[in-house]
Amino acid sequence: MPSFPYQEIKPPQRILLGPGPSNVHPRVQQAMMAPVLGHMDPYFYTVMEDIMNLLRYVFRTKNELTFPISATGSAGMEAGLCNFLEPGDVAVIADNGFFAERMINIALRLGVEVIRLDAEWGRIIEPEAIEAALKSRKKVKLLALVHAETSTGVLQPLGEAAKLARQYDALLLVDAVTSLGGHELAIDDWGIDICYSGSQKCISCPPGLSPITVNQKAMDTLPNRSHAVPSYYFDLSLLSTYWIRDKGQRAYHHTAPACMFYALHEALALIAEEGLETRIQRHLKHGAALQAGLEAMGLALHAQAGHRLSTLTTVCIPEDVDDARIRQRLLSDYNIEIGGGLGALKGKVWRIGLMGYSSTEQNILLFLSALERLLAEEGYKTETGAGITAAVQSLRK
Repeated sequence: MPSFPYQEIKPPQRILLGPGPSNVHPRVQQAMMAPVLGHMDPYFYTVMEDIMNLLRYVFRTKNELTFPISATGSAGMEAGLCNFLEPGDVAVIADNGFFAERMINIALRLGVEVIRLDAEWGRIIEPEAIEAALKSRKKVKLLALVHAETSTGVLQPLGEAAKLARQYDALLLVDAVTSLGGHELAIDDWGIDICYSGSQKCISCPPGLSPITVNQKAMDTLPNRSHAVPSYYFDLSLLSTYWIRDKGQRAYHHTAPACMFYALHEALALIAEEGLETRIQRHLKHGAALQAGLEAMGLALHAQAGHRLSTLTTVCIPEDVDDARIRQRLLSDYNIEIGGGLGALKGKVWRIGLMGYSSTEQNILLFLSALERLLAEEGYKTETGAGITAAVQSLRK
């Protein structure tokens, strides 16, 4: 036996209302207990085929190359950028949040000239700014936008951006980590070339997979690269040989995480059973109720009005209220996890997620009740029950 102490794993039950992960359905947990199979097992291939078809349903696409990368959402970001950008390329990238900044960071590491689309954290990128940036160079290879900016709670419109990308012959890459399965997203109808997400948010699967979809227009650019894709693991041409059968055969690329694939399969099946449109409407309804409750308590919402996520709400922390103490008390007294601010918004906002299995009326009312009590202890006064009353009225609409 080792001389150092270690514990038996017995994690507490939490209500996950932060920016991710979300709680997972018992069926998803049960699926992870299925027997582990080899990643080249014939039955495992049938699971992979199901996952691809279910992801096409959720992405609303017919793209052949639609599968989960065996890593978290940031892997989808890195794969999307390193496959379609190389040294000397020009990319127009949003700069209005923490994860937008991460895209810029990765692109700069690839030796790409980045034209930043600057906007205040909490506001969208306007179409006029997108067009001006696309027009500023003879050839822009790629336009990258965050659909659902997890750090600010902003939902970026994509329709006009997609039209502009086509007009100026640029690929459109979209981060949908906090929107896939919770907000309207139509890859084919909107003309999005590359889109990635994460398994742990609106899909309500444990973290560890990054669904990605790429259309043929984007894939056709890969043979024309001047340099090899700088990552072997994220090289989509190589990954596709494992996911997409060529003459009935698949090629080994990496050892797939079998239990995570089972979990994703079950989580996607739950989306299909609920119905994608019904699920989206559930998120919209619950997000509106939460935001109505917060505003009734006199709290200000951070994100731009008319462009707020329903899946994640950013609320401004009142003066003289201790950010960390409120979050710690929510966790210790109510088993509720919410998120603090990131980057420029650290200490200024709370991030409250209502995603997937966590998006329930019960969770909304429990959270508002708990927050009201804890704010009162901090000296912040609001009308007793105002938040819950407003939320219930919103839910009954």
